Amino acid sequence: MGSARIKKGDSVVILSGKDKGQTGTVSKVMPKEGKVVVEGVNMMTRHRKPTQANPQGGIDRVEAPLHMAKVAVADPKDGKPTRVRFEEKDGKKVRIAVKSGETIDG
Repeated sequence: MGSARIKKGDSVVILSGKDKGQTGTVSKVMPKEGKVVVEGVNMMTRHRKPTQANPQGGIDRVEAPLHMAKVAVADPKDGKPTRVRFEEKDGKKVRIAVKSGETIDG
């Protein structure tokens, strides 16, 4: 399969849906499902029944996974969405932002 275009810790921009235009950091990548979880984006409420561990119960707000196609890596230069290209630098495969030509990983 090769290297992933979106990795944990990347700054991404949401391209579509109710959170369109928002930016956030990827907290989890699920390559088999083709989904990512972005901090503070695509929030969902989960009603919890009272249990012994949590006698109060209540409503939790959690992040739901988003499809990878709905997010794009934010350009390191201006923070706008960009596609990702792979190049080899000093024998290492690095990710490059197509818009600005900036290297994404160190």
